Amino acid sequence: MKVGIVGAGLVGLAVARRIAQQGADVVVFEKETDVSRHQSGHNSGVVHAGIYYTPGSLKATLCRRGVHLLKEFCAEHSLGYSEIGKVVVARDDVEIGRLTEIEKKAHANGVPGVRWLDAAALREIEPNVAGAAALHSPTTAIVDYVAIARAMADDVRTAGGEVRFSSPVTAIDPVGGRIRVRAGGTEVTLDQLVICAGLQSDLVAELAGDDPGPAIIPFRGEYYRLVPERADLVNGLVYPVPDPAYPFLGVHVTPRIDGTVDVGPNAVLATAREGYHRRNVNLRDLGRTLRWPGFRKLALQHWRAGIHEMRGSVSKRAFTAAARDYVPSLRTSDLVPAPAGVRAQAVDRDGSLVDDFRISTLGPVTAVRNAPSPAATSALAIAEHVVTQMHDRSNS
Repeated sequence: MKVGIVGAGLVGLAVARRIAQQGADVVVFEKETDVSRHQSGHNSGVVHAGIYYTPGSLKATLCRRGVHLLKEFCAEHSLGYSEIGKVVVARDDVEIGRLTEIEKKAHANGVPGVRWLDAAALREIEPNVAGAAALHSPTTAIVDYVAIARAMADDVRTAGGEVRFSSPVTAIDPVGGRIRVRAGGTEVTLDQLVICAGLQSDLVAELAGDDPGPAIIPFRGEYYRLVPERADLVNGLVYPVPDPAYPFLGVHVTPRIDGTVDVGPNAVLATAREGYHRRNVNLRDLGRTLRWPGFRKLALQHWRAGIHEMRGSVSKRAFTAAARDYVPSLRTSDLVPAPAGVRAQAVDRDGSLVDDFRISTLGPVTAVRNAPSPAATSALAIAEHVVTQMHDRSNS
């Protein structure tokens, strides 16, 4: 059996690795010149423990399974895996109520070691963090996801698979019960195709004839980084309590595996799907965003929050103020600009954000239509799930 994978990010490589190790002939098509050039290489490097996600959802199930598989993978490949822990900090009674619900989800999802902290207990773990209460997740970890992606690609090749760079997919056509893919100037006929195209996932799925929607709306997350002499302000990850009325998490403080500490992100509509800088504008991408009915409904619902995020993106002082709610001693002079990321947020036609992982099938084509955080954590478990679905369809 010959199987193609579109995308050499973490999810695509995890799927390719699993299929190749089961003996199939695998080829990965990647439009860039290296692995992990977009979401997989522009994230915060966190291995999420699964405390936020709705029990029974794919996110919850695959995150918990993914943590186990990822930790095992890092040990086998001698890659760094540091369980520095995370505190989710509540500032007032309203947020304490929300934090109580998160605690229930964490326990329902089987997240180990989660415990409630009062203000004094929080200070014992994070002396420079202020809050009325917090939830501590001691097994939340940090890794280098680019190194993990490269190790996955090596595993694909070791198992006999191929990773083709500079090979953007430009056409997908059915041929009997098989599928023909045009990529990088060549054509390949496959038995099955799996689309793991991240920021381009809806466009590639449409090439395969998958129904339009959800559409990918790109949101740039901008970060600052603590200057080295202030990197000891926190011991672990410091997160806010999510506001259920707002679709994104908010500014948090994130130590990284290389010893740096990032502060962010905000969430600003990107004017290009791969718009990592404010100056990046792609009129075709922007036009697709503005024409999508779901985006207009989303914008009407969250325009106030959008204005607030835009203000923070152009004002370092406003950005610092958001982080100072949790780390009061933080100063504007402590922050320097850091690389941004772009989140591929799937939005349905009715304006609702697709929260859970969404995977669709059309004949021999499987499309990962939505894989936001914690997709990096869950990548190896998503691969298990996708490959099991493919086998079940083949045997039915």
